[in-house]
This record gives sequence, structure tokens and C-alpha cells, in this order.
Amino acid sequence: MSIALGSPAPTFALPATDGSTVSLASLRSDARAVIVAFWCNHCPYVQAWEDRLAALVAEWRDRGLAAVAINANDVSRYPADSFQSMVERAGERGYTFAYAFDESQEVPRAYGAERTPEVFLLDDGARVAYHGAIDDATDPGGVTETYLADAIEAVMAGERPAVAETAPVGCTIKWRSARGV
Repeated sequence: MSIALGSPAPTFALPATDGSTVSLASLRSDARAVIVAFWCNHCPYVQAWEDRLAALVAEWRDRGLAAVAINANDVSRYPADSFQSMVERAGERGYTFAYAFDESQEVPRAYGAERTPEVFLLDDGARVAYHGAIDDATDPGGVTETYLADAIEAVMAGERPAVAETAPVGCTIKWRSARGV
């Protein structure tokens, strides 16, 4: 079960593909809203939405939006999600957001995330204002509901999103087996 709307977001500090450590505190330092997205390289759903997330972040960055995508998949079973592969993908795709790796898998557990992609939008108090899907279609031409964009607009205006929760659509997070934890 995911963290409840209005709840304080769990903190984290994770290695990012640009060589830095990205934390909730560092993202919030200059931001009025923060996207925490659970992500990976290999999932076709992530691949379908990655350009749209990058475009949203680019559009809103100068107005106070920060974002991180967090990959927590078990890389022993999914080597395409290794940190080195993340570095390569972020560079090839020109990610406009931080891309971090959570080997411990503690962050998605704290948020109650189950899918990639799965997004949490945090307000200026680091409370969960929106949780769910980026929009309503894997095909960009089929989008009729822009859930995350609408939520960003509301949060930036100091309002609650009209649609604050949707069902995330995507691959499941690839958890390590109990022996590997």
C-alpha cells in the first residue's frame, strides 16, 4: 500500500548517474514541488513515458519543479538496470531529471511503490499531493488525461490536485528474493 496523500514524504540520499548524491533535501532546496518517480531502464512502460516526464520537468524546472527517477530493481536478475546502464541511458536520452539507484530497495518500500513508472508529486512542504500515473496512455497520441501535469499546475498554484490519485501502470519493481536482501 502506498503512502497516503498528505503524508510527509520519506527522505532518501542515493547515488545518481551524474556522480552526485541526490537527496530529498537537495531536491527541495530550491523547489516548490518535487517529483519522485520509480523507474528503470528495461521496462517498456518507462520507455513509453520517459520523454513525457523529461518534457514536463524541462517545462516546469524554471518555475520551481525538481525531479528524481529512482531505479531499485534487482540488477542480478535484470542487468539492463545496472548503475552503469543507467548512466548510459540517462546520457543517451538526455534526462532532464536526476536518475538515482537504490540498491537497498528501501525507498520504494517506504513510499509503497510497486511499479515502474510510478510517480509521487510532493508539495512545498514535502507532503504527497499526487500519486499514480503520468497520464492515461502509453502512446503519446492517445493521451486524454494529463494527470501529473495537472497536479503540478495545481500544486504550483498552492492548490490540491483535482485528481490526486490514479492507478500506476507499468512493470512491477523487481524485488530481490528474501535470501538476497
